[in-house]
Formats: sequence, C-alpha cells, structure tokens
Amino acid sequence: MTKNEVYMAKNLYPKLLLLLLISGWIISGCQGENWQPKQAPLMTKWAAEVRPENVHSEYPRPQMMRDDWINLNGLWQFSKAQKNDPPPFGKELAGKILVPFPIESALSGVMEKTKYAFYRKELDMPDDWQGKHILLHFGAVDFEANVYVNGQKAITHRGGYDPFTVDITPFLKKQGPQEIIVAVFDPTDDGVYARGKQVDKPGGIFYTSVTGIWQTVWLEAVNPTYIRSLEMAPDIDNKVLNLSFDITGQTDNTSLIVEAFDGSKKISQLIIPASQFPSPDSRLQIPNPRLWTPDNPHLYDLKIKLLKGDELIDEIKSYFAMRKISLGKDEQGRTRLMLNNKYLFQNGPLDQGYWPDGLYTAPTDEALRYDIEIAKKLGFNMIRKHAKVEPDRWYYWTDKLGMLVWQDMPQVNPADFEKKVTPQSKKQFESELQRMVQSLYNHPSIVMWVVFNEAWGQYDTERLTRWVKEMDPTRLVNNASGWTDKKVGDVIDWHVYPGPGSPQPEAKRAAVLGEFGGLGLPIEGHLWQKENWGYQNFKNRREYRDRYERLYDDIWALEKDPGLSAAVYTQITDVETEVNGLMTYDRQMVKLDFEDAQAFHHDRLVSVPRFHPPGGLFLDEMKVELTNRKGEAIRYTLDGSEPTAQSPLYGKSFVLTESATVKAKSFGPNGKSSGTAQSYFEKTACKAGIENSAGLKKGIAYTYFEGKWNGLPDFSQLTPVEQGVTRKIDLSKRKQDDFIGFVFEGFINVPADGIYTFYTESDDGSRLYIWDKMIVDNDGFHGMREERGQVALKAGFHPIKVTFFEGEIEEGLVVRYEGPGISKREIPATVLFHK
Repeated sequence: MTKNEVYMAKNLYPKLLLLLLISGWIISGCQGENWQPKQAPLMTKWAAEVRPENVHSEYPRPQMMRDDWINLNGLWQFSKAQKNDPPPFGKELAGKILVPFPIESALSGVMEKTKYAFYRKELDMPDDWQGKHILLHFGAVDFEANVYVNGQKAITHRGGYDPFTVDITPFLKKQGPQEIIVAVFDPTDDGVYARGKQVDKPGGIFYTSVTGIWQTVWLEAVNPTYIRSLEMAPDIDNKVLNLSFDITGQTDNTSLIVEAFDGSKKISQLIIPASQFPSPDSRLQIPNPRLWTPDNPHLYDLKIKLLKGDELIDEIKSYFAMRKISLGKDEQGRTRLMLNNKYLFQNGPLDQGYWPDGLYTAPTDEALRYDIEIAKKLGFNMIRKHAKVEPDRWYYWTDKLGMLVWQDMPQVNPADFEKKVTPQSKKQFESELQRMVQSLYNHPSIVMWVVFNEAWGQYDTERLTRWVKEMDPTRLVNNASGWTDKKVGDVIDWHVYPGPGSPQPEAKRAAVLGEFGGLGLPIEGHLWQKENWGYQNFKNRREYRDRYERLYDDIWALEKDPGLSAAVYTQITDVETEVNGLMTYDRQMVKLDFEDAQAFHHDRLVSVPRFHPPGGLFLDEMKVELTNRKGEAIRYTLDGSEPTAQSPLYGKSFVLTESATVKAKSFGPNGKSSGTAQSYFEKTACKAGIENSAGLKKGIAYTYFEGKWNGLPDFSQLTPVEQGVTRKIDLSKRKQDDFIGFVFEGFINVPADGIYTFYTESDDGSRLYIWDKMIVDNDGFHGMREERGQVALKAGFHPIKVTFFEGEIEEGLVVRYEGPGISKREIPATVLFHK
C-alpha cells in the first residue's frame, strides 16, 4: 500500500485510526467535522461528490509518477490576513478551507475575497521515510506563496500558473508533528502580472478572481540522488524519442534504464551509462511508430530506472506519443498547419477553464475530463486554452482522449498597462512564460504556444516570439492571437465577431481564426445572474442552431478560399455573465444537437443559401439572387413562411417591388435540408432633411463620461466630465484610455437622395442613430468589431448621434458610411455640423 493509499484509508475508514498510529504517521485534525461548501449561484453535478477525504485524490503529475507519495489535499486550517501580519507559527487557525479550491470559490468553504491569507497544516512523517529527501509539491498557488516549515521559510514563489517544488528535508524536525504554513498574497487588479481574466469586480468578459492554492499539494520521498525532471521530444521522421534528464545529487557510478512499452509489449530499451552523466541526453528508437492523432491518440508507456551501481535508487513511470506539428504547403501552394506531415484543419472551441463552484479548479477529475469529452462529441479536434494554464491532469486527458491544444500564456491585463509596466513586471512575465513552456513541454496534445492575446499586456512581441521558438522548436508559436500581429511566428491570427473571416496565408505563416462566433443563448434556470450577454443573442434553439450553421458554412468556404487552416469558436461553456457557450455554465445543458454539431464541424452539412444583396432597404425595386456553396437545390418563400420541398425552386434572380421577408433552404440529394436563411427587404422612401440649416457650424458636439458599465448606459442620467465640439467622431478628446464613454450629437450633410449605409467599428460598444432611430447596434464588450445599418435619406442635413463606451484594455471607434456617389469611407469632418 502506498503512503497516499494509507492516507485515504485513514479518512475513509476511521476504525483504522489506531492501526495508522501504530504504523507511524498521521495528519493532525484537519479532516474536520461539520465542513460544508458554500452555495454559488450555480453548482455543477460533481459538487455533491466533493468531500474532504476524497478531493482530487488522483496522482497529479501523470508523466512523472512515483509510487510513494502522500496527497495533502483536504481541509487545512485557514485565516484571512493583513499585509505584514506575521505567520501564525504554532497557532491553531479558527477557519478551515478545502484545498485545492481557491479562496473565492464555493467549494473552498470560504467564498470570500482577500489579498492576504494563511494556510496551516500539521503532519507526522512516515517512519520509513527516515533518511529520505522529502519533496513538497504545489501544482499552483495564485499569486505569491511563502512556504514555511517548522517556522523557517522554505521557499518564496511568485506566479499563479506553474508548479513548484521545495526540498523540505533541512527544515524537518527529527520527530513529532511537522508544521507547514503557506502565506499567500494576490494583488489582482493592483498587480501588473499574468492573471488572465481575473478581476476584483467581475463583469463582461472578465471573471471572479482566484486567490491562493488552487491545484493539488503533495509530498514525495526520494533518495539523495533522484530524477528531478525529464524532457521528451518525438521525432517521427527518424523514428526516435529524444530524451533529456535532470539528475539531482551525486551521479558517480549512476546509470539509467529507459524502457518503452506499447501496451504490455516492450518495444525498445535504452541503457544510459555513467559516462554520459551528469547530462544524460539520448535517443530511444521507436520501431514502426504508431502516430498520435485526434482520431487515434496512441500513447506509449515509459519506465525509467535510476541505478547507483546495481542498486535501484529512483523509478518513475511516464508516457509519450509520436507526433509532429509543422507548417507545409497544400496542392495550391498555400501554407497550412500539418499534423504528422499531413494537412489537418484544426477546429475547436475557446476554453476559459472556469467552473461555477470551483472557479479555476474543477470539482473532480471526472469533471475536468468532461469538457474535453463533450468537445470531442461535438466534433472538435482542438481546444484553445484561453488565458489560463490548467493542472497537469487536464493535459493528460487531452493526450489520452485525442484533443489538440493551443496553449495561451495568461495575459497581463491592467488598465493603462504602458504606464504601469516596469522592468520587474516584464521579468516576472517572462519567467512565468518560460516555466509554462518547460512544465508542459512533454504533452503531445499541445501543438501551439500563444504568447499574447490581442494587445493585452503586449510588449517586445518579436523578441518573445523568437525566444519561445528557441525554447521549443518542436511546436508552432502564435505571436498574438487577435489583431495586433507583429509579422512573426508561424501563424497570422484574426479575431472576428460574430464573423467569420480569414487573413490571407503568407509564404511562411498559416492563416487562422483565433476567435469568432460568440452566439448567445441564455437558458433559464442555468444562468449565473439575470443580466447576461453574448456577442449576438438568440431567444430559441432553432434560431441559434441556424445561425451557428451559417457560421460554419462560412468557415468551410474560407477554408477553401483564401485558405484558412484553423478556427476557434467562442466558446465551450457559458462563463458567469457570458452566455455564449455551447454548454451552460453548470454543464447541465448542451445547446446544440450532437448530430448537427458533428455535421457542422466536419462539413457534412447541406450548404446554407446566401442572399445577394444580404437584405436591406430599396426605393423602387430590388433584384435578389440566391447562391450556396455546394450547389444544392434552393427553395424559397416570399411571405415569411418556412420553405419546404414543395416551395418554389430557385432558378434565377427575382425582383421585389414590395417589402418582403424572404426565407430559403438548400435541399441535398439525401433528403436533408439546411437551416433556414432569411432576410428582410424593405421598400421605403427617403426622409427629408431639416427644414432650416442656417446657423449650423462645422464640427460635432461631444459629451465625455468616465465610469464602469457592462454595456452602453443611459448617458442622459449621468454627469459628464466634459462637453465641447470636435472635428469628427473619434476618441481624441478622451482623458484616459479605459472606463470612458462618449455621446456625439450633431448633423450630417448628405449630397443626394438615396440609401445610405452607416458602420461603426468599435472596442467596446457603440450605437449610431439617425433622426433618433437606431441604425447600427454594436453594443457589448468586444474587440474591434464592425456592424452596419441602412437608412433612406434625401439630400440635406440630418440629425446624427453616436454613443460609445470602453471597458478596459484596448479601445477604438471608427464611424464610416457609403451611399450615392460615396464609396465606403470614414465620415469626414467636412460633412459634420452642430448648432
């Protein structure tokens, strides 16, 4: 029985307590009675399974497993603290917390916010660990951890996403209980450090903060000389596994035996003699390798023995896969993403890794696995792990289940980053970036590192991209997912909401769509709060399904032209106020039918009809054409009814002379049909301008506000910071970059009668009104996104109003128009007036 099994037995079977005392060890009084989790607005089904005695009991590091270990998850003593509070050496703490759930989470049993806190645990060491080196491991602690053992500081670690280990042997007493105290500090909004989507006041695209221990804590006993780490890099072209080891301690007369297994069959063995120490790098031959793919995620087992002479002094179990990720050319000469030297379109969801009850920490290992399984069942082959690094076991499941992973470096996202960033904060970011790459290096499912997301905390992009590529030349590197591309790395990555869209592939970079979609479907009974949002919300599943289908019909068109190689849909689950997930936040409801989703994601769908023009206004008559991507038969209606197999068959363009809601469906030869495409064509008349334009002056009036909002507020109820007149509609009059709002009001002079199309492109939300009628609605939290609307106007002066708000990070506002004799352009100052 391993030490961890003994530990579990003590908790599961209290009657064995005496036996355990005789055997020489016990962890004191933390698996306390009367502990209960808090209640979050939503809880998952796995929350009911969480108990102090069984919480995340699995071995936490599957690629470097030892048999002898003790899991320290469970109840720890706990107290909130203040800055400069001394560690509570030798003192019982009144509170309890369930490790490894973050302090703010319901499953921690605390569910409160604090910047400072203490964790405390006492334990006795097993008798047979005498003479061993005792390693204390932390999966992750956010953000700063000072670890004390028996009143002495053992380690200080800064960084909330990477594992760290300390050899606590020098701090242990020869007998009696050993005291471990962890002092944590997490500045969240006050810090300039990697924190992903965490904020003190969550809302919009930002979520509840995470403080303290949030991954497994455990102990291992090793000999003075042991395997500290190993690095594995498959080379399928040469049929070898490249190996590198870090051996701690005296390496005289030591050797390594490495054995590879395919199931129970040993397929290869390598003996690394003492002459190659202290840096024993080598190549393990893998005959006739079975290549790892999402459809066949074949894993080999690995056993590694460290010997001193003939004595076995360390042994670990691991696994690896033979796979290769690279760039290559397709038959048209376009740069593509290649897996095992073959083109594979990578298609998957954005995954924030949040849970309503555990926040950063999944309630159970089964829950951790579940999201990946659902993504597979929906037909995806890739996940972009966004703004977070997961526990090692998450990557074990992506390795085992067959899911490609794009791994983000969690971003630095304070307001006014350029003003707050320091050489020290850059050094911290780069240290964490390096540790992320090193700690996850061996996982075959990871195929791309994403250095920056959009412009959040972005600096020295060219240098850092090259540095990551030097650290790991076996994977692809994305310099910035979003619109802040610096022309380096292996991909050019766009974000388009709802989209989709695609950049042009380049000679040495593939074109990918790093974010798109974000369709919202709020489901009553499964909401974090009543106020919620998506990039485009729907009221029922049919409308949601049909819009999703059209998105993917467009994706497959872009895959052919211009040559899109990957797409990331936002997102796998709802998160707090965001309802744009394919699952609800509590994981109770999947919003798409699995069969439909498989068809969408593998291009087995009947292609959706497209309208030319896409709808809108006309004055006398409108010529309408219908097309689809695969050439199936199209049937349509003009009265708003659903098309059927008996509806008119589209043959050539038709002309509308009255307003109409046109609906269309494609019908395949197998009897299946597409979702319904519909568009409204409205016959209208031009609205006259104001009767008296005398006295109008050049420029447009603006009112400037500062504040935090989740969307465009009612500015008429707010007190402005400043009012005045500016030349054109832009953000030049702002006093700061974040948490601002504007109202622009005045008149626009149009030169001729006709249909005018107005556009707002903004980050975050904007709206445009003509004659107090909303023409463009581009509200919400989002990156630079363009929306359009039309209005029929007579030549002359017409009232115009534009409203805008910005949350934080990036900001932007561009207002454009086109009409009779006017190509699409930014509205110039020459046509804007005010009273």
